[in-house]
Amino acid sequence: MNMAQISFRNAMPFWLSLTVVPFIWLGAIVGGWTVIIVPLYAWYMFGFLDGILGLNTDNPDPNTEERELFWYRAITIIWFPVQFVNIFGLIWFVTHTDHLSTLETIVVFFGLGVSSGTTGMVYAHELCHQRNNMERWLGDLLLASVLYSHFRTEHLLVHHKHVGTRRDAVTALYNEGFHHYFLRVLRECPRSAWEAEKAMLARKGLSPWNPRNPHFRYWTLQILMLILATLLGGVPGLLLFMWQAIVAIWQLELTNYVEHYGLTRRHLGNGKYEHVKPHHSWNAAHMATNWLLINLQRHSDHHYKPDRRFPLLQNYDESEAPQLPYGYTLMGVAAMIPPVWRRMMNPRVKAWRKQHYPDLATFEDWEPYKNGTNPLPRL
Repeated sequence: MNMAQISFRNAMPFWLSLTVVPFIWLGAIVGGWTVIIVPLYAWYMFGFLDGILGLNTDNPDPNTEERELFWYRAITIIWFPVQFVNIFGLIWFVTHTDHLSTLETIVVFFGLGVSSGTTGMVYAHELCHQRNNMERWLGDLLLASVLYSHFRTEHLLVHHKHVGTRRDAVTALYNEGFHHYFLRVLRECPRSAWEAEKAMLARKGLSPWNPRNPHFRYWTLQILMLILATLLGGVPGLLLFMWQAIVAIWQLELTNYVEHYGLTRRHLGNGKYEHVKPHHSWNAAHMATNWLLINLQRHSDHHYKPDRRFPLLQNYDESEAPQLPYGYTLMGVAAMIPPVWRRMMNPRVKAWRKQHYPDLATFEDWEPYKNGTNPLPRL
């Protein structure tokens, strides 16, 4: 077997995201109970497979050449056309047929949003971290298709720089329930993304209204998506497009919530914080969910090497980084029920603090970290 065949075979599990596509269309064509298949498949099937397949802690060679990653990159590159056809094809289909009830239509587009969020957002995240313009544009198009274009700026310029501090909106505080977190993030992230680009332009002596501000591209792409949805399906098409976008955003922020819940960086004084380390991200080595989320659960290594392509991300064990009991998909389900989440995760956060910050054991020492009242980091 030659190198190309080996690469193809090894990459194929990461193409499992495509298996959700026929289920989306099955629900739209058949209706009835089939409309609920997509969320059940995305949330629980991969958790079930995790239980059977177990953990994958093997580490690939991080120096693998780019040409050997063709089949891994390909799934992320083709996903925008797939998602585009799913979203706008479904809008046209359900607004030009009458076999689905209103409730069935809403559930079909809920499942579409689960796919746009669970797969589309994760692939957009991977693409936006790459250095070539083609992949970055594909990432922008995926984000525009769920009305969340500012994520690129917020993630690259804010999250990676300020994770584990209160300046990073998507680092969930200890005891902060997901529902409160979600509403807070929706308020804070667009503003912080704008301020980040504004500050970058100011350092170059440019106004925030300069055409080089990527927010103009974000807004243009999103408006074009809204117009297309309206042209294809009228007002119902526009509302369905917005509904799948809301669901996708919810799915993304569930993942963000899980990734860093309760984990904070040490404040060194005067607005300075320690460097980001592996123990500032929750990790999971569950095999099937890592196939679905293209190794996003190897999150500590992603923060160490943000532009490292997903097949090369390294696993960290419990001595280096905190580990979750289940994969991100099942943890997201738990996060929707705050008492269950706190019962599951708060003891783990306390154990993490004891392991990595034993000197912060007293109530007084830990309180500013737990409540996010330490000074904001310097910009």
